[in-house]
Order: sequence, then structure tokens, then C-alpha cells
Amino acid sequence: MLNQHSAFDAMQSRLRVAAELYGLEETLFKVFIAPIRSIIVSCPVHMDDGGWEVFTGYRVQHNVARGPAKGGIRYDPRITLDEIKAGAAWNTWKTAVVDVPFGGGKGGVICDPTKMSDGELERLTRRYIAEIMDLLGPDRDVPGIDMGTNSQVMAWVLDTYTMHTRKTENAVVTGKPISLGGSLGRTEATGRGILISAREAMQRLGKPLAGATLAVQGFGNVGSQAARLLHEAGARMVAVSDLKGAIRNDRGIDTHALLKYHAEHKTVVGFKGAEPMDAKDLLAMAVDILVPAATENQITEDNAAKVRAKVVVEGANGPTSPEADPILLDNGVLVVPDILANVGGVTVSYFEWVQNRLGFYWREREVNERLVEYMTHAFQAVFATTDKFKTNPRIGAYILALDRVSQAMHARGFYA
Repeated sequence: MLNQHSAFDAMQSRLRVAAELYGLEETLFKVFIAPIRSIIVSCPVHMDDGGWEVFTGYRVQHNVARGPAKGGIRYDPRITLDEIKAGAAWNTWKTAVVDVPFGGGKGGVICDPTKMSDGELERLTRRYIAEIMDLLGPDRDVPGIDMGTNSQVMAWVLDTYTMHTRKTENAVVTGKPISLGGSLGRTEATGRGILISAREAMQRLGKPLAGATLAVQGFGNVGSQAARLLHEAGARMVAVSDLKGAIRNDRGIDTHALLKYHAEHKTVVGFKGAEPMDAKDLLAMAVDILVPAATENQITEDNAAKVRAKVVVEGANGPTSPEADPILLDNGVLVVPDILANVGGVTVSYFEWVQNRLGFYWREREVNERLVEYMTHAFQAVFATTDKFKTNPRIGAYILALDRVSQAMHARGFYA
């Protein structure tokens, strides 16, 4: 049974290790483990059957020393305030690692979007945004897409904000449809970031990406886009899983055919080009690259010793527990941590925000080229920090983030 480690506790424990190595003063550490603002709202929604439901929503701003809070809005029945707090903190560190001028935020509503009509989702979104309006703004807090939300939800966010402020401010939200100022390249941005991270990690090991074997846990937007892009770069995906099961083909899975099958059946299970396998065995496969792109706490002290991948590129937030980190390190597994590996999405969200504020939009090629530049620089900075402090890449990433955020806080001073 996997260890259900608290997401916020996991973030805090890693932060403590990084802070001690970096020499961060205790006062700032106390600041970093306490979000600057957390709100809980009740959202009454008129349902299609004529009744009413009251949904609970959250918005957390962790730190805004380097810029406005940035973080997605998640719709999921399992959301907790602890998870949202952790996500907001992770976004503080992610934006610092990739060096974009944002802080960390996160929001969510406890609901099951798969069981709600478009009308119900629209009414919920508008009520939720109305309740947190005072926090939002292109210079204050910029939400975006997360689990359970999409570009249509972001369009409702934009319109609700516009109706309340009586002005159109496209930069208040990212992940919008292209027709409303969304950025080209945003849909596959997180997956493309995983591709860049995997390529850099393989280079660090002196191995080519072309011909590398790949296993992907999770086939949502992040996992599926990463699988497609890695396949197109020459990697051979031999196993993939989703919530309903897993499949494998040691000769390689036709990723494009699988994407078409998944679009129709909403699962990878039953795909004719592979055989079924036990989903829990995927993490233990002897592959070059493992991409855990599902949920938190998938690699723990219970199964970390079984991981035989050369490189783990964390597509999900918090897929590896703190207790698993030293086990992977001792076994020679190179881990590209979540706060580096999956920052492609927030980076292109920054590009979208910039384009909105300029009123000047980039071609997709330009977006992708800039993403490669930012993420390659971030990868090199993380591993330079890792080598300098003689630690593992995860703690190296946290130290780099702490350095950038603490410098900003010292420069600004403390208002009292």
C-alpha cells in the first residue's frame, strides 16, 4: 500500500533540507511555510434537476515577492486545503526555478466535473470566481488550467472577471482559447517541458534520447502529450497506464494510434497494439525513462527500491515521497524533480500573460523556441546548484528557488 504522505508536509520537509544546506535564516523559513493568504468559499449552484448544491472552493496565495501569484484552478472531488496549499508553494518554487516573474498560487473546487453538465460547470465557475474576485487581477493573482478544468472554464473565468470590472483584461487568466488571447503551444507545453527535461537528463548520462525506452504512468493531458512528443523525438514507449489499467508492448506502442484510441474510449485499456499488465508493475520496469504523470505519492519507501529506470522525469506534482528520495539516489536513479520537469505549463502561461499585456502574439514556433531556451537554462541552473551543494537534483532545485525568492524578499524588505 502506497504511503499517503501529506503533500504540504512533503514540500515542507524538502524545503527544510534545502534551507539548512543553503543557510537560510529561520525567520524566512517560517515565512515560506506559511501562505500569505488562504480563503475558503461556499458556492451555491442551481443544478439542472432544479435543486441546489453548495460546493466548497479554495484559493491560496503562497508568496508574491517575485510577482503576482500564479497557479491553476482544479476541479476534483478529492481536493483538500492541504493539497491546494502545497500546490501554491510548489508554484512559488517552480516560477523561481524557471525564472519567470511570478509568485505561487493555487485554487480548486471540490466537485466531480465528469458528472456535471456544461451549464452546471459554467454556473459553478462563475460563482467561484465571483467569490474570489477581490484576489484576482493581472498584477495580483493569475489563475489557469489544472486538473478537471480546460480552456472553456478559463473563458468563463475571463468573462466573469470582465463583467464585474467592466473591462476586458485578457491577462487575468491563462490557458484561454486562442480566440480570447490564448497562446499557441499552451496545450502541449507541460508535455514539451518533460521532453526537454528528459533530453537534458539523458545527455547528462551521456546517452541519446533516440532509441530510449519509455514508460508513462498517467495518460491525461500531461502524460499523453509527453508520450507523443517523446515518441516523435525517437523514444520507444513500452508501457503506459491510466486510472483503469495498464498496457505494455516491449517492441513499442504506436503512440499516435493510442491517442486516437484513447480519444474514443477514454482509456488505454483494450488497445489492440499492446497487452494488458498490472498497473503497479509499470513503475518497476527496466526502462531508460520513467514519467510518473498521474498523482502524488506513487513512488514511496515501499516501492522505490523496485524502480529500475535510469531517469525519472516527474510529470505530476509530488509523485515521489520524501522517504523514497534517498532510496532512488542510492540506486543511481537520476530524478528530474517536479518543480523543474513540469514547469513547461507555467512557462508558456507566462508567455501568454506577456502576449496579452503587449497585445502582440507569437507564432507557435517562437513559443516553442522560447520554452526550450527557458527550460534548458533552468535545467542547467538546477544541476549547477546540485553540484555546488553536493546534493540531489530535487534539493538543488529547492535551493535555487530559495535563493531567488529570498533575494527578492530581502530586496523588498518587510512591511510592518
